[in-house]
Amino acid sequence: MSAEAWDLETTRRTTADDIFEKLRADIVSLDLPPGTKLSEAEVARKFDVSRQPVREAFIRLGNMKLLRIQPQRATIVRRISRSEILESRFIRTAVETEIMRLACERYDPAHEKRFKSNLKQQKAAVAAGDTDRFNNLDYAFHRLICDAAGCDFAFKTIAENKFYVDRLCMLSLSSKAGQQEVYEDHVGIFERLSAGDEAGLIAITRLHLSRLNETLDYAEKQYPAYFED
Repeated sequence: MSAEAWDLETTRRTTADDIFEKLRADIVSLDLPPGTKLSEAEVARKFDVSRQPVREAFIRLGNMKLLRIQPQRATIVRRISRSEILESRFIRTAVETEIMRLACERYDPAHEKRFKSNLKQQKAAVAAGDTDRFNNLDYAFHRLICDAAGCDFAFKTIAENKFYVDRLCMLSLSSKAGQQEVYEDHVGIFERLSAGDEAGLIAITRLHLSRLNETLDYAEKQYPAYFED
């Protein structure tokens, strides 16, 4: 289950929610690559609904910087902005660094079972090459850290900034090697968290988030049409 889906669990799902989830998943997976034109009318016909829920889904995706909505012109899947990727990573690093400090201070062994279960499932997803499953478990892992810190509210900020870079991350997570690297980072994060090693925890968190640089450089060279700057 995606982070966005978790947020919807406590509210009644609507048609707009379903359309939003489907389009976001297709954009993140690159089934709808950057530059793809979308029509409210065509999407409405595909889902057999009126244009209103489609418009609502488009607005939400536009607010997430995944769609560029242009009045009287076609709506397009936004190309990736290097500068916005780096801005999102900066915000996420600042928030997660503080979350890690608090999680280290407040860590309770009672959290251990959930962390180990999540990591076990991550390992299985890597072995199966299940990218979607691994991506969802990645979100769940970072939410567990927010829970351990007593700052569940902060997960919304982390998720919003993670959503924006998901397309880029999918290029890395599409390979077992990429998934394995992220999984090993997560194992290292948990080991340092459970050991109360704050300095080590902050260091590996920064390393974990810095891996985006290599992915960004690779993607710009291999998929220049995906980028707008």
